[in-house]
Order: sequence, then C-alpha cells, then structure tokens
Amino acid sequence: MTALQRTATAPADSGLVTIDAIRAAARLLDGVALRTPLVGFGAGQPPVLLKAESLQPIGAFKIRGAYVAVASLSDDERRRGVITYSSGNHAQGVARAALLLGAPAVVVMPSDAPAIKRARVERDGAEIVVVGTASEERRMVAEQLAAERGLTVIPPYDDDRIIAGQGTVGLEIVEAVPDVAVVVVPIGGGGLAAGVATAVKAVRPTARVVGVEPALAADAAESLEKGRIVEWPSELVSRTIADGTRTQALGRRTFAHLRAHLDAIVTVSEAEIAFAVRQAAEESRLVVEPSGALGIAALRQLVDGELAPIDGPIVVVVSGGNVDRDRYRALLEAPEPRVVDA
Repeated sequence: MTALQRTATAPADSGLVTIDAIRAAARLLDGVALRTPLVGFGAGQPPVLLKAESLQPIGAFKIRGAYVAVASLSDDERRRGVITYSSGNHAQGVARAALLLGAPAVVVMPSDAPAIKRARVERDGAEIVVVGTASEERRMVAEQLAAERGLTVIPPYDDDRIIAGQGTVGLEIVEAVPDVAVVVVPIGGGGLAAGVATAVKAVRPTARVVGVEPALAADAAESLEKGRIVEWPSELVSRTIADGTRTQALGRRTFAHLRAHLDAIVTVSEAEIAFAVRQAAEESRLVVEPSGALGIAALRQLVDGELAPIDGPIVVVVSGGNVDRDRYRALLEAPEPRVVDA
C-alpha cells in the first residue's frame, strides 16, 4: 500500500469540486440513478459493506456522471447530439442519459470492449464507432467526429460535472454509514475515486479513502507516488481483466482531486481480482465485473496491513456488474490466491 501526502489546499480555494456541487448533482439524479444498497460481505470484523453500484439501471455507477453532464447542456447542444469515448460503462451511461434527455449519441469504443457492453449501448440507440485498444486513440477519434458533426463531447472522467455526479456515491455512503472508517474505491481514469473522496472527506474528514487499481494497469499509483501524471502504454494496461481500468493515465482534474483527498492507493493482482468476483457472488450474492471487484480484492491487504487496526465499518464501492456470461462462468471457478509470507 502506498500512503499519500495529500495537498493542503482546501477545495474552496483550489477550484476543485465542492460538496455543494455534489449535493446539487444528487438532487438532479433523484429518480434517475438508484440510491444503491449497502450489502453485507462476510461476517468478520471490522464489518464490511458493499456499495452495490452494479445494481444501477445500466449495471454501473456511470449513469450518475453521464446524466449530470448531458443535463447541463443547452437545448441546442442536446438537439445536435453528444459523443463520448469509453470501453463500456461510461458508454452505457451516456447512451442512457442521451436517451432519457432526447439527445442523439455517438460512442467511440475499443475493439476489445465486452460484447455485453456494446450490445447495451446499441440497445439504447447510440451509434458505435469501433477503434483500436488505446484510450488516447478513442479520445482523438471522438474529438475529430465532434468537430465534424457539431457534437458535444462528454468526457469519461476528466470533467467536473462527471466528478460531481460520481461523488454522489460517496455522499450516499456517509449519509447511510455516518461512522464509516474506510471507503475503498476502484480507480481507472479517476472520476469515481475523485468524486467519492471529495464527498467523504467533506462530510467525514476522519474517514480514510483508499483507491485500488490492477497491478497491470497501475498508472494512477505511479502518478500519485511521483506527484505528476504518468501515462502507461496501451499494450500494458490492456493486459488486465479489469477492462474498466484500462485507461492509460489519470486526467488533469481527477489527478488534482485525488492528490487533495485520497489517503492511500493499493494495487491487486489478476488472481486477486478474479477471486474477488467469485467472493462477491458467494458472500453477497452480487454479480460483479472484474473492475467492480477491485475493492474486494484489496480487503485482505487493507485489513491486515498498514490500515490496521480499523475502528469502524469499511465500505467498498462495487462499481459495476457488466460482464460477459462466458467470462463470468470462468471467474466463478477462480481459485483463492496463495498468501505468500513476507
């Protein structure tokens, strides 16, 4: 685990998203996004609760930020349409938000996006443009199409509207569990972790917020350790089974929020991720995709490691549950990883 030295600048003085913006986003999302349940996980101590964003209408938290961003557009901008770039869950969020708000939508997706995510984007009426696996290529193609067609780009994470929308997950956690001690959240591009950390620290400053990412796609851990954004090549981040975290770098805005609010970051192995998917099914009866299982995968090293002792509940954000059937069947057979003594 890498403990982080947070920047001392207060959000009100630094131009970061505020708790007021997150509360405004929560009001906007009332009736659109579910206030997802907290599901018990295991019977040990400290108690662990899973924030089941996998139960959202699109199967992931991304509806929150996407809807807030699309709803912020003018009538003319929505009439002309929106475009985004995503490996899957943000694509679904924008497609659903556009459908609800009456806007045409185009989504640039990588060739290795899970079939279930592509099918659900199509089902909501969005046009899909398929490109290679590099996240930077997706962004460049989306921006080119936006310029050619007059579309508005809805970024997947590096946008204050997205961060505020995703931050409603953290707001719901501290409202439901006022004595929460640790909040564990996955990191891809950083929008969810940035929003959750902002909300949790604003309402319960003593709670610790820990980010988790795959060891095979640990650009955020390296960036936060070095104090600058580090980009990883697409061929490296594409190795992880956690497809929602295959972004090559944090965004400028997400990096700033994580430096200000995140307490620590840990990385997990592919074996730990796979077994965590199985654990979510067996312990909590939840269907969870690999990206959504990152926090569960990190529990052992958090509870037994540098955070111990933990005096209060742990809440783990389960970010999504969109996984292809064949892949899911295989993950349910994942063995428990061996514990190697130090």
